[in-house]
Amino acid sequence: MSAVGGPPATHVSAKIVVSGPFGVGKTTFVGAISEITPLRTEAAMTTAGFSVDDRAFLPDKSTTTVALDFGRVTISETLRLYLFGTPGQDRFGFMWDDLVDGALGAVVLADTRRLEDCYRAIDYYEGQRVPFIVAVNQFEDGPRHRLDQVRAALNIEEEVPIVRFDARDREAVKEVLIQLLDMLLTRSRQAVAVSEPPATA
Repeated sequence: MSAVGGPPATHVSAKIVVSGPFGVGKTTFVGAISEITPLRTEAAMTTAGFSVDDRAFLPDKSTTTVALDFGRVTISETLRLYLFGTPGQDRFGFMWDDLVDGALGAVVLADTRRLEDCYRAIDYYEGQRVPFIVAVNQFEDGPRHRLDQVRAALNIEEEVPIVRFDARDREAVKEVLIQLLDMLLTRSRQAVAVSEPPATA
C-alpha cells in the first residue's frame, strides 16, 4: 500500500531454491512458511526406490518428491519470495537446471547424521555461482555439531552463512530466509561499491 498521494509501492518478486539430500526436510521447509497451499509432487516410494535411496535414518519415510515443491511467502509490502524445492535424489538431478534458472539465491539443507549427502548441492551452487546459505535441520537424534565443525566438514568458505534451525517451525524458517536475504543484500552492496569509480577531489 502506498502513502496517501504518493506513488504506488513497487512489488518485487524473487525466486529462492531449497535443496539438499533425500529426506532432509525440504518439503517441510516450504510447507512451514508458505502462505498458500504448497504445491507438492510427492509419490509413494516403491521397492525399486528402496534399493537406491538411503533410508538408514528415515525408516518410516514412505513418499518422496519427484519434481518440486512450490510455495510463496510475502516478506514485506514490497517483497515476495517464490520457493522452489528440488528433488533430493540423484536420479532426478536433470530437473535442477530448470528449477534453479533465474534464482536469486538458495538454501542448502543439511542433516548432521549424514553431512556428506549435501556435498552435491553445495558443489552444484558453487559451480553455477548461485549464492547460498547452509541451514542445518537439527533432527532430535542427530549429533549437535558446532557450526564451525559443520563448516569444516563441508569445506565451505567463511562468507557462506551457516545456521541451525527446525524445518517444522515457521519462525525458524523465516529466520533462515532473512539470513539469506541479508547475505544477498550485503553482496549486492559490496558489488556496487567495487564498481563505483573513486571520488575525485
